[in-house]
Amino acid sequence: MRIVGYLRVSTDRQAEQGHGLDVQERTIRDWARRHGHRLVGIHRDEGVSGSNGLGSRIGLADALELLRDGKADGIVVYRLDRLARELVVQEQILAEIKRMGGQAFSTSDAEAGYLTDDPNDPARKLIRQVLGAVSEYERSMVALRLRSGRKRKAEKGGFAYGSPHYGTRAVAGELVPDEREQATLARIRELRDAGLSLRKMAEVLTAEGHRPKRAERWHPQSLARIVARL
Repeated sequence: MRIVGYLRVSTDRQAEQGHGLDVQERTIRDWARRHGHRLVGIHRDEGVSGSNGLGSRIGLADALELLRDGKADGIVVYRLDRLARELVVQEQILAEIKRMGGQAFSTSDAEAGYLTDDPNDPARKLIRQVLGAVSEYERSMVALRLRSGRKRKAEKGGFAYGSPHYGTRAVAGELVPDEREQATLARIRELRDAGLSLRKMAEVLTAEGHRPKRAERWHPQSLARIVARL
């Protein structure tokens, strides 16, 4: 079967349990190989919340376009929450995949059995939705605790919100320059001024050993946000 892979990490969960873009991609490639599927493409959304619709999720839109154009027969994700973080969005996307004649897959064996609806076994859909609702609730509680902790920290005058921009790091509640990342920023400026495309810049930076904060290699999407701040 022709399969397109979809990867996603959100801004506030870049290193979510170590499940970054590179880990997701390796797992998806291994899954496709083990099941005898042919990967026809891999699309990603980096720094985009799973609760967002297609308007801001270009990678997902590109993956779905392969299904719509008949260039792929299914879409695979690392885990179902990479497809969507909210139950309603999850079910909408799954319905859209089905409407286009495609199939949805997860590399998680625990989720695989619930992704395809069966009119003779309505419990499948029920279990998937219950699991999605539980995951949504757990994420909401984690977010609530984070917001509360950040608010208390901010009230004491410390750095509290979000990940430090590339080139800086948090030390004892204060932002300080990161020498390694500052050197990478200088190289990014050189490549930008030389007129290289984002894709070519990402290739050069990775080849030269410059690293993003958490990923193993650069992607044009994450590089674009850094370039916009320079």
